[in-house]
Amino acid sequence: MVQYSNLRCEVKDSIGYIVIDREAQLNALNQATLDELQDVFMHFNADNLVRGIILTGAGQKAFIAGADIKEFTDLSVIQARSLSERGHILFSDLIQGAPKPVVAAINGYALGGGLELALACHIRIATESAKMGLPEVSLGLIPGYGGTQRLPALVGKGHAMQMILTGDMIDAQKAAAIGLVNEVVPQEQLMARAETILQKIFTRSRSAVTQAIDAINAAEDKTRKGNHVEMDAFGHLFGTADFKEGVAAFLEKRAPEFK
Repeated sequence: MVQYSNLRCEVKDSIGYIVIDREAQLNALNQATLDELQDVFMHFNADNLVRGIILTGAGQKAFIAGADIKEFTDLSVIQARSLSERGHILFSDLIQGAPKPVVAAINGYALGGGLELALACHIRIATESAKMGLPEVSLGLIPGYGGTQRLPALVGKGHAMQMILTGDMIDAQKAAAIGLVNEVVPQEQLMARAETILQKIFTRSRSAVTQAIDAINAAEDKTRKGNHVEMDAFGHLFGTADFKEGVAAFLEKRAPEFK
């Protein structure tokens, strides 16, 4: 496994673990960290031994408390636009578009780019003390890594408008109520719960899980027809060994053994 300066990564029991390891900076996303995230997601997405990914932050205070604002001060308009585009590519293609489930284990503050990173993950689990928000308007900015696009799709236009226009944080309970996170758990149970979810997914057909992720993502992709993606995937899966095993196991009243 590659050694990174800002990440701690390992593979265990088919799970690829990524920890943003800048605890003194509340795990803020600087450019070097984005570079490393791009590299590790490319590696884990291509590694057949990795069936799912858990992303979290070091310590118990912050998941990711936003971008590293110090790096914004000297950017030109063109450079800022390129930074946003780069974040969109990383978050959309490598995280949201990962062919295997990605779980954000939100262990504290998830603000700005940190929340946008969590939004790109397929499933979000938060601790009871976690706080989430997109405070960019307080800097004279708007979310630049997909927050204005993913948040409304997840929680609805009204909740997204209020969060983005006020820049206010919400707590984990509110986040769960509006559908921003899937579950809220005590701090000490966070990683175990994320692992349990992935291990449950691992008992399902790997090819079906990959096709399901792609079809769900296609619903939000204006360049693709989601219904057609679903129909094509549904038809394709009928020709797989996993489908034959799944049906046989159902009829024989046993657990399937997917290869």
